Amino acid sequence: MASPLNPALLNSYVELLLDLRRQGHMVAAVVGGGSLSREVIRAAKAVGLSEQHQDEVAISVSRVLAQLLVLRLGRDGSLTVPTRIEDAASLLEEGKIVVMGGLKPGMTTDTVAALLADRVKADLLVKATDQEGIFSRDPRKFPDARKLDALSFDDLSRLFEADRHRAGIHQIVDPEAVRILEKRRIRTVIVNGFKPENVLVAVKGVKVGTVIG
Repeated sequence: MASPLNPALLNSYVELLLDLRRQGHMVAAVVGGGSLSREVIRAAKAVGLSEQHQDEVAISVSRVLAQLLVLRLGRDGSLTVPTRIEDAASLLEEGKIVVMGGLKPGMTTDTVAALLADRVKADLLVKATDQEGIFSRDPRKFPDARKLDALSFDDLSRLFEADRHRAGIHQIVDPEAVRILEKRRIRTVIVNGFKPENVLVAVKGVKVGTVIG
């Protein structure tokens, strides 16, 4: 929703989350800061802030975006943006749609999503990104990159460009998140998030994006 900030897309995700809730699903969304967050990180770095402080300002951006989404959800949402996994889990158990941003420096929003999925024993994690799925190589750099319909967690780890967190890390799934998802064997689907209908398709179990498991 923030690459760049897109209010129309935000509204589409509100309707999608409400639709999933009406279908009887327990629903949580974790919002990253996108290009807006990376812009703030660049500014923080330029003024001489440490990497930890760069992370902190990026987390603030993600929480503002999460607040936009959760307030738009109204009474069906949690109304506030939880800053602890346990608080988010409690709100889910109350039947609320939970929206989170970042939690702490050194942790991406991918990892936040994986931790929450693990805590509530989720059946599925859908990562909405800016690509149609996972490719054999970065499709923005290599025209011959192939989209992969399915792969194992081990295969995914071998595709990583980075194996540790950095402020503003931008790859398809954060390595630490993958370690959590692999340990708990949580089915994960990577889809193009600019097409919100892809998330519904993934929830229905229809082939879309890249399935990891």
